[in-house]
Amino acid sequence: MRVYVVDNGGQWTHREWRVLKYLDVDTKIIPNTTPFEELEVDGLVLSGGAGSTVGDSVPGKIDDYLEKADFPILGICFGHHYMSLHFGGKTGTAQTPEFGRTEILVDDEDELFSGLPNKFNAWESHNDEVKELGEDFKILAHSESCKVQAIKHTKKPLYGVQFHPEVEHTEHGYDIFKNFLKLCEK
Repeated sequence: MRVYVVDNGGQWTHREWRVLKYLDVDTKIIPNTTPFEELEVDGLVLSGGAGSTVGDSVPGKIDDYLEKADFPILGICFGHHYMSLHFGGKTGTAQTPEFGRTEILVDDEDELFSGLPNKFNAWESHNDEVKELGEDFKILAHSESCKVQAIKHTKKPLYGVQFHPEVEHTEHGYDIFKNFLKLCEK
């Protein structure tokens, strides 16, 4: 199985790549300017990023990936925000930014949280958050301070998480990646 990590300038992009390597996935980090036609993958991870989706433009081909892909995509933090914006959602500065440990409450187990408890601790690092979902998205999880911690597109294999499943401090983070990889096998 081949799953690439799209580099959006996030602090933990290499950690996302490393988790996939630990799970025996053929993976590499690619720039977000890689043309869609050059992707021969079973899935993509859209990394976090140093930038903000609030007022900033994003270079690269992320729009192409989201429009053309028939394979699963997992957006993490910035990737989650950008996915939401691309499909008509809204992002903004969080009323209560989350940094460090946060309790995640799963609203809809779906495939991404299959077999996980309905509450677990995750690691956060964000000032921005998804404020409104675009059409065809549903919320999978929330926290006390953030109503949109995880999402799924109802017609395409697109998923997003606000928190960072790739870091050791997130409980069940590897399980979330394993569940995403199961989606990539289909």
